[in-house]
Amino acid sequence: MEGSKMSEWTGERVLVTGGASFIGSHLVEDLVAAGADVRVADDFSSGEKVNLESVRDDVEIVSGNLKHWEFADEATKDVDTVFHLAADHGGRGYISSYPANCATNMALDNIVFETAALNGVDRITFASSACTYPTDIQQERRRLSEDMVSFDERGGAYADEVYGWAKLMGERSLQAYHEQYGIDASSVRIFTAYGPRENETHAIVALMAKAYAEQDPFRIWGDGEQTRNFTYVRDITRALRLASENITDATPVNAGISRYVTINEAAQAIFERLNWEPSEIEYMTDKPVGVRHRAADTTRAEELLGWEPQYTLEEGIENTLDWYVNNRDKAYVQENLETLLHER
Repeated sequence: MEGSKMSEWTGERVLVTGGASFIGSHLVEDLVAAGADVRVADDFSSGEKVNLESVRDDVEIVSGNLKHWEFADEATKDVDTVFHLAADHGGRGYISSYPANCATNMALDNIVFETAALNGVDRITFASSACTYPTDIQQERRRLSEDMVSFDERGGAYADEVYGWAKLMGERSLQAYHEQYGIDASSVRIFTAYGPRENETHAIVALMAKAYAEQDPFRIWGDGEQTRNFTYVRDITRALRLASENITDATPVNAGISRYVTINEAAQAIFERLNWEPSEIEYMTDKPVGVRHRAADTTRAEELLGWEPQYTLEEGIENTLDWYVNNRDKAYVQENLETLLHER
């Protein structure tokens, strides 16, 4: 809990939507450790109850679809703080293939915000995304700062696919609820999170699955020189907590490392950790890869939250790969690899 005010959460009644998900379950663990009284709302479409195993006796779990008003109303009752992470999402292949699914996030976000407001919730922290940033400025190495998105200037927004537009509208909606209802609000733009419990539709775990299954030739989408700033999940959850503690006016902050990491570099680090190397790499240039380069300017997070990443890429990959190998049967991954890579 370094860097966080542990006492602030003691006895706080907290709802984590999507709390059985990859990021959500880590956040729930952090909040329980800090003394919060936590409720998890999840439809378990991608989240899993096993993710909450370590805190099962310490949290309330309610199962349902937050796009349904009655369930959202019930979930947000008697709560002080909401961390809103629930969303229909996946890796690049998923958001490219299922834009309509991703568009439903706009309804989901507004129902959660409205029911929270009507139930007198004090503060809401929204899990936003680096996909809110204009795509045309990400063809070269240029770190993304929060002021590169504007709701006040004509042409100030140009998000990444429908998923990015939905996240951007989520930010704007939350700002509106802050303005109208006086709710303390914050948005954290998450940059390429990875870690234990993430599924194989996301880049780092997809690479791990293919290497663990000893895929040869090893397939990499694109030419492998596209970059991301892979950010370890525990750094992300700390940013979410700090944003909730320190920001009240819906100001968005980035949570990501500033290092550009190519897909080829990430794959190589995984090969080394597994002590395995493919005889050939096949570059699949017909696959969706998204923007060319993406890394975060974290100046605002440092200034407003005192936040900067604590985990190196090497530490994060080691932790994640250890979890993956210990929790996945090799024969199963080999047999079901294509399904795992494309379904959330």
